[in-house]
Amino acid sequence: MANSWWEIKILCDPTLEDLIYWRLEKFGCRGMASEIKGKSRLIRAYIPQISAELLDLAALSLWLRQDALTLELSPPVMKWHLIDEEDWASSWKQHWQPQEIGDRFLIYPAWLHPPQDSERIVVRLDPGAAFGTGTHPTTQLCLESLEMRFSFNAKNTVVADIGCGSGILAIASALLGAQKVYAVDIDPLAVRAAINNSHLNQIDPDIIAVEQGSIERVIDLIDEPVDGFFCNILAEVIVDLIPQMNDLAKPDTWGILSGVLLEQAKPVADTLEEHGWVVATLWKRKEWCCFNIRRS
Repeated sequence: MANSWWEIKILCDPTLEDLIYWRLEKFGCRGMASEIKGKSRLIRAYIPQISAELLDLAALSLWLRQDALTLELSPPVMKWHLIDEEDWASSWKQHWQPQEIGDRFLIYPAWLHPPQDSERIVVRLDPGAAFGTGTHPTTQLCLESLEMRFSFNAKNTVVADIGCGSGILAIASALLGAQKVYAVDIDPLAVRAAINNSHLNQIDPDIIAVEQGSIERVIDLIDEPVDGFFCNILAEVIVDLIPQMNDLAKPDTWGILSGVLLEQAKPVADTLEEHGWVVATLWKRKEWCCFNIRRS
């Protein structure tokens, strides 16, 4: 079947939810969502058929069982089946609802009528196949960190979003008052989603520049160092990017790094220190953490 997707369903102990999200991200899944089923969690995730064979799915199931047994928890039950692209979009939309994050944000699915009386900053999203809906702890930690950073002085602030996914953090920065946002992602589907979501939120095209690429592309785009940057990817990718972050920075540049499991925090912190960065705060949520960093 052309443009088919695997729909993966995982019934698990709630304690395993964040670890399973992490596994699914590394596996290449897109459009993940969860719901309560009695005392358990039902997680749904989607991956293009061309990206995973049956043996790959069987291996994923084995990894999830091993993770649970390591934590002395009941192994999750995983099932999968093929759906076409239209069914994938429909399934995704059924399981994602508006969510308040931090003190200021309301993340709102694009297919719902926007609220008329919210006092919060409404970020409307249709993530498509891109990561970043606000449901994951790492995205929430980044949004709350942006709130803090922009509470001081947003005027004339220039920032970069490395690995922008759906564009949620770039758009949030623009809505908080950033003068310019450079957003990059290596995935062309993410670039398309970020551009579409920027238009959906009526962001001036002169404020957000979305390009395909990584940190090297940001360095090419900027005329001078940025005031801040954020990166919500995975720990191993962040470690590889840290040496190049100096090329974005001036003495008072700040950074927000997330997508890091607590057990991975030390090697990230060590690499930051080696390259002249100080961890100002380390925020934690469940099994995940977020680095707020500054120049030493």
